Amino acid sequence: MQDRGAKSRSAYQQSYEVLRDMILKGEIAQGTKLVEEKLAADLGVSRTPIRESIRKLEQEGLIVNKRVVKLSETDLRNTFELRMLLEGHAARSAAAYLSDQALAALEHCVRIGHTGTKDEIMEANKEFHEIIMRATNNSLMIDLFERMQSVIYLFRQTVVYYNRPFLIEEHQRICEAIKAHDGDTAERLMKEHLQADLDFCLHLIR
Repeated sequence: MQDRGAKSRSAYQQSYEVLRDMILKGEIAQGTKLVEEKLAADLGVSRTPIRESIRKLEQEGLIVNKRVVKLSETDLRNTFELRMLLEGHAARSAAAYLSDQALAALEHCVRIGHTGTKDEIMEANKEFHEIIMRATNNSLMIDLFERMQSVIYLFRQTVVYYNRPFLIEEHQRICEAIKAHDGDTAERLMKEHLQADLDFCLHLIR
């Protein structure tokens, strides 16, 4: 019985990860309707783990009404408005509470941003924002931020892969404000950074 349950969880986890990666990499286009039977056949699993995977991806905002989310200008604005509230507060918290170890990790992310490959910069970008968010020590805020990660990833692909100007320089200035324990400046710079991301994404989709 336990083996069967473990196999079921394994099939679900594998299906979820494969579907999520396909959506994030654009292998399943935005707006595509997902058919459980076809996905089950393609992935070699039953419909149950596919159904569970779709449910989780709906919770993450990547699927809406059995279709891959098609991000609109409204989606962009709503997501970034929430990010500015959460991450602006997080940057202020980081300036007050970030440990020396976490600050060193933050500075490492900035260095990777200057010297890394695009994939490395993507990962460093993700880690940069996560380090700052964890500085809030607010589990509800962190959980909300985590549930937004998949949609944030789609936007992050845009700003990194289309080489948004001054992206890493903005990270560096935020990092310097946090290191100087300047909460006002850290919060302002984070909000300006996210506004620049939003403006860049809106320019591309218009």
